Formats: sequence, structure tokens, C-alpha cells
Amino acid sequence: MTAAEPSPQSGHSTENTDSAESALLGEFKRYLSAELHRSPHTVRAYVGDVRALLGYLAEVGANIDELEISLLRGWLARLRDRGASRATVARRIAAARVFTAYLHRLGRLATDPGLLLASPKQQRRLPAVLEEDTVARAFAPAGEDTSPLALRRQAVVETLYATGIRVAELCGLDLDDVDRERATLRVRGKGGKERVVPIAPRALVALDHWLSRGRPCWAAGHSGAAVFLGARGGRLGTRSARRDVHGYMGALARDGERDSAADVTPHGLRHSAATHLLNGGADLRSVQEILGHSSLSSTQIYTHVSIERLTRTYNQAHPRA
Repeated sequence: MTAAEPSPQSGHSTENTDSAESALLGEFKRYLSAELHRSPHTVRAYVGDVRALLGYLAEVGANIDELEISLLRGWLARLRDRGASRATVARRIAAARVFTAYLHRLGRLATDPGLLLASPKQQRRLPAVLEEDTVARAFAPAGEDTSPLALRRQAVVETLYATGIRVAELCGLDLDDVDRERATLRVRGKGGKERVVPIAPRALVALDHWLSRGRPCWAAGHSGAAVFLGARGGRLGTRSARRDVHGYMGALARDGERDSAADVTPHGLRHSAATHLLNGGADLRSVQEILGHSSLSSTQIYTHVSIERLTRTYNQAHPRA
């Protein structure tokens, strides 16, 4: 080597490694999109998680081809030590599993260490539940505003709470799904399964007000048989229905004070309906049928507030309480 020749730089190997990792991440990204058909959001999240994993491997001096369960667990332990939530850890485990399976498929790993990873148990976050006195204030008779939007908002909120149906089920209702004589709705749930649910008289009144006074103002030739319409005459979408709930319930916040109703979502109304039914003495199986749950275990998450009722009953009835 002459003096004129540049001496090898230690950074060359690092640059080559970075280039190889970038290429691998690019191929992994295409694999997620083209072969696994993951959503753009999931692709971005998984690629970011794998990039973090590769950064950890570089820190501890390990090669991708040396990836094993102890390294994966070390990476996850660091995440937990730094305060990562269960949801974050669970997602990174999912990303790592897909990545190690991909490396195994490429032949870069003799075995798939991701199969040995156990996901943390997820904490099921329950939506806010309306207090029953808040319900009494929230569902007061309609005021002076009889605009189509006001009538629709009242009918949407009343129907969701009275029936416990999902917001997508509400938006899918057709005119012949409303049986006024029996005070029931025919609902098409997940997987196209139909069920019949009762609707309270007050909610039926609010629904009739919308159908007789509000809906005709927006109905058009393309409206079809949809019960709930948007301002342009099309079937109401779930996002607009959520805005109706937020607008209606948020209006209950008075004088700058946060009311429990202000944060209630359509699913929160469903949750409140189920909880209040159980508190009122309904059996779990009946609530399961109303909600359209295929498994009773799905309905059991709604029983947590009912413990308060059981405690009151115990205190009143037990001689040692």
C-alpha cells in the first residue's frame, strides 16, 4: 500500500452492515404488505419494531444470524425496564415473531426462536360507564331544537343505549327492521347473523320523531331504506354516528365541569346498557343475546360494576355484615 492510497476505514464495515440491514428491512416490509397483506399501519409499526430489535443486537454485539430466544428476551426485558406498556410489549412480540419466522423461511435461522415467545396478558380496558342519574339527565325529552341533526342525534343516542347494539349495527338498520307493535329492532350483527332486540318506549319515541320529522328533510332518491341518513341523503356512516354521540353527550358538560358523559363513546353506551341491565337483575344469558355475543365470556366483562350491587345486597342481607 502506498502513501497515496487511502487506508481502510473502520466505518466501511458499519456502512456495509447498515446497508444490508436497510435492504433486509425493505424486503421485510414488502413481505408484510404483499404476502401477509398487513395494513399500512401494521407494516409501519412492525418495521419500526424490527429496526429497534436490530439496534439492540448491534448494541450487544450480536449478528442477525445469531438471533436466539435469549437475545429476544433481553430486548423485551429492556423494554419493560424502560416502562413500556403491555400493549407496546405485546406488539413488539408480534413483530418479532413475524420477523424470526421470515428469517427462518429465508434460511438465515436454523430454528425459529419467536415460537418460544409468550405474549403478556392484555389488560382489557373497559369504556366509561354512565351513572344512572346521568342517564336521567342525558335522555331528557327533546328541547326546542327540532332540526334534523338534533333529532338524529337524540335518536342515535337513545337507540344505542336502549338496545346495546353496536354502532355499525345501528348504521345498518333499515326501515322494515323497526317493529313498533312489538317494540323491537331486527339487527344484523357480526358475520351477518341476525337477532331481534327490544327497544325501550322512550327510545322508540325518539326514533319516530327522527323518522317523521328529521329523515324526510334529508331523504333523497338514493337514500334507500336506511333508517339513519346523513345530510346528503346517504346512509349514516359510523364516523358520523360517533360524532353524534360525542356532540350530544359532550353537551352535558356544564360550567366548565367535566361530566362523565362527556367521554362516552357509542361502545360506552353499549357498555352502560349491559351494565345497567345486569344491575337491574337481568341474567347474563339474556344480556348475551341482546348484545349478540357468540361467547358468554365476552359478556362477562360487563359484570364488574354489578359487584357494587352484590355488595349492597350482601351488606343488607348478611347477619354479620
